[in-house]
Amino acid sequence: MSLFGHELRLLLRQRLTVIALGLLAALTVAALVAGMAEVARQRAAIAAIPAAQAQDIGPIAAWVDKEKDAGSAAYYSFHPTWDAPSPLAFAALGMRDVSPYILRVRALGLEAQIYDGDTFNPELALPGRFDFAFVLVFLAPLFVIALFHDLVSAEREAGRARMLEALPNGGRALWRRRTWLRLMLLWAALAVPFVAAATIEGVGFATILIVLLSIIAYLLFWTGLAALVGRLRWSSVANAATLAASWLVLVLVVPTLANVAINQAIPVNQGAEIALAQREAVNRAWDIPRDDTMRRFYAHHPEWADSPPLGPEFHYKWYLAFHQNGDESVAGRVRAYRAGLEARDAAGRAFGWVLPSVGVQALLTRLARTDLDAQLAYQDRIREFHGRLRTFYYGYLFRDRPFGTADFARAPRFMDVTPAGGRQPSPVM
Repeated sequence: MSLFGHELRLLLRQRLTVIALGLLAALTVAALVAGMAEVARQRAAIAAIPAAQAQDIGPIAAWVDKEKDAGSAAYYSFHPTWDAPSPLAFAALGMRDVSPYILRVRALGLEAQIYDGDTFNPELALPGRFDFAFVLVFLAPLFVIALFHDLVSAEREAGRARMLEALPNGGRALWRRRTWLRLMLLWAALAVPFVAAATIEGVGFATILIVLLSIIAYLLFWTGLAALVGRLRWSSVANAATLAASWLVLVLVVPTLANVAINQAIPVNQGAEIALAQREAVNRAWDIPRDDTMRRFYAHHPEWADSPPLGPEFHYKWYLAFHQNGDESVAGRVRAYRAGLEARDAAGRAFGWVLPSVGVQALLTRLARTDLDAQLAYQDRIREFHGRLRTFYYGYLFRDRPFGTADFARAPRFMDVTPAGGRQPSPVM
């Protein structure tokens, strides 16, 4: 330990090294604070849903109560859904930065409502929001390069290398001590602020441990690469240039090319095309006989087939029926779109096994539940909730039951998955 203490004192005399470690720690703290602020903003937006929903529903309920019309209630009432951030979301915002985490839906065609804000495969290998994952994946290697590019070459250029190798506990033992000291200081600059933030956010011990191991593994990769370059016995400047070029290739160029290649190999249409196709199917229903629409609807939903026949006047059960027909007409496209996204995501994660920058970022978003799987799971919960909404309103429309103010309180509530894995009912109607 005395040898490590001596090396630490020598290291702290190097102003650029101290500045580099301090800058990395400051960037880490800034990224964590920014991530926690963003997650707090999202949680505040979710917490504000009940008040906003009550304000919206009040006038609609008063108006609907006059006519007792369930169709008007179904048409004009928006029902909130949300995807609460996990405890670790502050560290890797992932798709929460580009996909909606709150979506208000009506009992009309769902697919157009979901895909209005198109969902796409996250660019796992490209820079995103300034968060902890960004600092670790993109910036930390630069600090490894700064501290390790001249570990041996600087001593050789100063004429001290032979003397240091001849000292007791010198040579390889000396370089190992200096390597591990620098590595642990870099790890501490990242890990200590992260542990503090994770403790505040209530992240589980096992998750914290996995992230800490990921940090050291990623730093070890770049340290090993620096050691390999150092064995070539080039000058410090040449070492730095080679490692900087390696960073550019491994962190930016190769992941970008891989992303382009995956997108070319697995073509996926845009979600907006699904929304357009669903709307076209809905619009066509105005131009075809209403009985054709109802026959198609009853064929897929025979439980409502005993509803009284349509009269000459407009009826909302016909309107909602052709909206559901529109959803069912694009069901094949939805499955293909989702399968394409999942195939792209799987290819990107497989690529992460050979490229640490992609692998670490994908691991962090998976642990934080901010990846594509989490977004698709949110869509599944929306679909399940929307199905209950339709069944609720159909019970009034297809049985010609009056719908009053009290019936708004009986509408289904969205069920969200809590960070602990349970289910939490909506606090609103």
